[in-house]
Amino acid sequence: MTERTRRSTLCVHAGQQRGPAENGLNTPIVTSTAYDYTDGEGVRYPRYLNTPNHRVVAAKIAALEGAEDALVSGSGLGSISALLFGLLEPGDHVILLDGLYGGTTDLIEGLLTPWGLRHSTWDGDPATLEALIEERTKLAWVESPTNPLLDVIDLAATAEILSARGVLAAIDNTFATPILQRPLGLGFDLVMHSATKYFGGHSDLLCGALAGSAELIDRIRPAAIRLGSSLNGQDLALLERSLKTLALRVERQSRNALKLARSLAEHVGVAAVHYPGLPEDPGHAIARRQMDRFGGMLTFRLAADRDPGRFLAALEIIAPAVSLAGVESTICQPSRTSHARVTAETRERLGIDDRLMRLSVGIESAEDLIEDLGRALGQSTGASSP
Repeated sequence: MTERTRRSTLCVHAGQQRGPAENGLNTPIVTSTAYDYTDGEGVRYPRYLNTPNHRVVAAKIAALEGAEDALVSGSGLGSISALLFGLLEPGDHVILLDGLYGGTTDLIEGLLTPWGLRHSTWDGDPATLEALIEERTKLAWVESPTNPLLDVIDLAATAEILSARGVLAAIDNTFATPILQRPLGLGFDLVMHSATKYFGGHSDLLCGALAGSAELIDRIRPAAIRLGSSLNGQDLALLERSLKTLALRVERQSRNALKLARSLAEHVGVAAVHYPGLPEDPGHAIARRQMDRFGGMLTFRLAADRDPGRFLAALEIIAPAVSLAGVESTICQPSRTSHARVTAETRERLGIDDRLMRLSVGIESAEDLIEDLGRALGQSTGASSP
């Protein structure tokens, strides 16, 4: 059995507990918010993240990431908040990769910095990382590939530097998923997912997940409980259902994305394509080394003579929408969605303007998607502002 085949099997079977409901194959949905505390099972309560459906889903995610333990929260940002508040104290210092997801940056600058957290920004080059480590540096937070520019970080080199200095390495693995990339095996300590995205996969769930050692998850769990970011049994059952098809969806989306990236790179209406699967992409060599495929997300910049509004309006299959990673293809402008709360100066420095398009590739026919993009690009010529 190959490693890739094993992950497909884990998606379906890991963590599953067959219940007494007519000997059904699916995990029974437990909707109760009240449990008997005298049965020797301890105090169970949904906010404590320990109900039957929660344990099943957490076990499946831990198995997929190769982790000892995991927990599931009510959103990706809920998981990030629990991790940071659970492991850090006022006065501590963290290292943040430049160009993180805008919600993460907003959380740190809007809430944790006033609380007393200090941070430095890292350019992603392992050669510059050690110089940023201070006496009270407790954690480094990265993404790879990043949102929205699809930059790729050398995870093994990063983890080696941080481990040698006693700094925890944490990563947002949402774009790659454990189907394509397993950071714990490359030396990272903690993995976070906005499970709303590929884990849920059908644009109908809001949830997050953390995976790592049992010791670290135990340290984070009290903060997750205090923050009150939990899921009910029905949503957990939907998440378990979705995880069973994770490998199938991600592999199809990755194949489609590579075809679309190649097509867009050759189109006169596109100024640049960001996708690590393209040989000319700066992160291609590293991505080939640490990923099995290159993912279902790509970003491209419209040429200066293309109007963003006309382009989006001309799309017929691909829907302009917030969020990503559903079975349907969606597109958005990060400047107006994920990074709208980031300062204008930061957006300008990163090159995130209204002509930058983040495309979440679905499971439709790649040929239909290529035709849809080509038609919209052809109809988008006209005056355009930066």
